Amino acid sequence: MVKRIYNRVKNVLFADPKLLFAEERALIKEPFYFQGTNGKAVLLVHGWTSTPYEVRRLGKFLNDNDYTVCGPMLRGHGTTYKDLENVKAEDWLADIEKSFDELKNKHKKVYIGGTSIGSNLAVAFSAERSDVAGLILMAMPYKIKFEIATVAIAKFLNKFIKYRTKFYPPTFGVSTTITRLISYQTYPIASAMEAFKIVKESRQLLGKINQPCLVMQSTHDHVVSKGSLENIYASINSSVKKKKYVRQAYHTFVSDIKNEHVFEDVLDFLNTL
Repeated sequence: MVKRIYNRVKNVLFADPKLLFAEERALIKEPFYFQGTNGKAVLLVHGWTSTPYEVRRLGKFLNDNDYTVCGPMLRGHGTTYKDLENVKAEDWLADIEKSFDELKNKHKKVYIGGTSIGSNLAVAFSAERSDVAGLILMAMPYKIKFEIATVAIAKFLNKFIKYRTKFYPPTFGVSTTITRLISYQTYPIASAMEAFKIVKESRQLLGKINQPCLVMQSTHDHVVSKGSLENIYASINSSVKKKKYVRQAYHTFVSDIKNEHVFEDVLDFLNTL
């Protein structure tokens, strides 16, 4: 039995994300819920324009280690990019609240993990909810790189056009990264403004975060501003907090990482709480 469990966990850890993606195409637009056995749960929040699939492999690993794990689909995602047009950040927070409360009704402790804007949403939610048992913040922007100029351009463009196609400089990683494959490649500019809004709001709320917190960021994150991890780590009021830089990875590393001990670090952090 021990060998079977070891092999199952090892497969999750060392599985090639792209081969797994090829096998799981039917799941890329689906939320997930894995029932655990230890009475504790983890709510994983995907990033803006993406789907829960980008955190599914982490969720499966945590579930293989006894945690219940839920990956809800945030409103406007997993369908067509036009469905994002009238969705507000408050709607995404309401989606998180619904999933969190459902988990809380059945589990003694519920943790929240997020990637990219999902982390910003996790902070905004947790700042008002002391019953969140802990936070895992992956690739969270303290600020978007060139944020002032980027927001100004978005506001200007929003006066003339509704949608924009994503542009990826060469430094943003290869086109076959999982998050890029599953995300909308066109987006409403109004929705981008909602993402900018939650980045700003969560930045202002970091001082209200008292829960244990693990902050993780790639050393080659070309989306967030320089020093984001250090600014987040310094701003939270958690007495229990850890930080980790992830090498050889781009912005939303959780979906593509092979063996950087990221999953084990998340598990070790949760097991100490």
